[in-house]
Amino acid sequence: MSPPTLSDLQQVIRRIEAKTRVAASARASASLEELVGGEVEATERGGVLVVRRRFPLGHSHGAQPLVHAREASREWLRLLARTEGAAPDPRRLLYLDTETTGLAGGTGTYAFMVGAGYFDGDDFEVRQYFMRDLDEEPALLAALDGLLGGFEGVVTYNGTGFDLPLLETRFVLGRRRWRGEGFHLDLLPAARRLWRDGLADCRLGTVESHVLGFARADDLPGFMIPGAYFDYLRRKRPGDIPRVFEHNRHDILSLAALTGWVAGAVGRAPVPELAPWELAGLGHLLEGADPERGEACFRMALERGLQWPARERLLVRLAWGEKRRTRWAEARALWEEAARTQRGFDARPWEEMAKIDEHRQRDLARARAVVEEALGHARTHGASARVLDALAHRLARLHRRAEVRV
Repeated sequence: MSPPTLSDLQQVIRRIEAKTRVAASARASASLEELVGGEVEATERGGVLVVRRRFPLGHSHGAQPLVHAREASREWLRLLARTEGAAPDPRRLLYLDTETTGLAGGTGTYAFMVGAGYFDGDDFEVRQYFMRDLDEEPALLAALDGLLGGFEGVVTYNGTGFDLPLLETRFVLGRRRWRGEGFHLDLLPAARRLWRDGLADCRLGTVESHVLGFARADDLPGFMIPGAYFDYLRRKRPGDIPRVFEHNRHDILSLAALTGWVAGAVGRAPVPELAPWELAGLGHLLEGADPERGEACFRMALERGLQWPARERLLVRLAWGEKRRTRWAEARALWEEAARTQRGFDARPWEEMAKIDEHRQRDLARARAVVEEALGHARTHGASARVLDALAHRLARLHRRAEVRV
């Protein structure tokens, strides 16, 4: 077969351009309901556009199967939510995310789209409620009110600071009772514990890419979403609204997948295949409920090469724990490593070493050597006069004790 000529290539390009124009024309003439595959559903306060999608339990969002969220231990869900009360069955949780007209909050901010996901039998359903105009808010709130009443708790990402207060405000303004007093798992605090030292930020998109291995294709950035909605209100054309639906749907799926991942990691901790900073984060999540496993995570993070400044913070934390248990040799070793890990100067590890040498080991010479070295580092790093005076006072007292002993 002879190679294609320039004329052949031009004909192919023209056919592709013609198909693109036809597709664009079809999108322009199609209604929003047709484009997003939704229907207008009736409520006691009018109609609201609802889009429903169902995903089998075996569906993986990135590399994480959704089923792990349904199988999450209630004990670990309670720990992650930092609540004293019992966590509900995972099948009674509603995964919630809003798209709004702005990020400032307050009475002038609307939640024009509310996405909700939940386990229903052998499927995970994502249901999205959309206001085609601002006067449809009563219908959206009525639909959402009925949905919330069927669950025992919600899962969000920064819902404590944004989504739930906003929805509560809209419910109050709409003269409806807000049902948000129950169990609430906000995944953002756990994400900050696990990934603040290893990722550029803890936005959901960043975390899902690193943890779940999920990459969004042609995603509409969050900061552009309010503008897309206002453009839709002005022109009454779908525009970028289908992409807003897709963005919101991915948020809901990421919430469920991330819940399964974090709860699973907490249940299996310490997990050797995790990065050092993730192990340290797991230790922080566990130390109150399961101190033994929390400490095991801390020590594994150090063994795996946790870097400064997180390494220094962890060494100090472990040293305080050994001091409380009166394990002086172990505490001193940790204080010394913390002191020699420093890039600046912190007097605490040096002072603690000197105290152990003086009061527990009865080794005044070693205590003096520690304080003398600490003074040298303090002067090199320009420590405050208060720190220098405290170290000089300790050194003078040690000299006097040594003279008295002689």
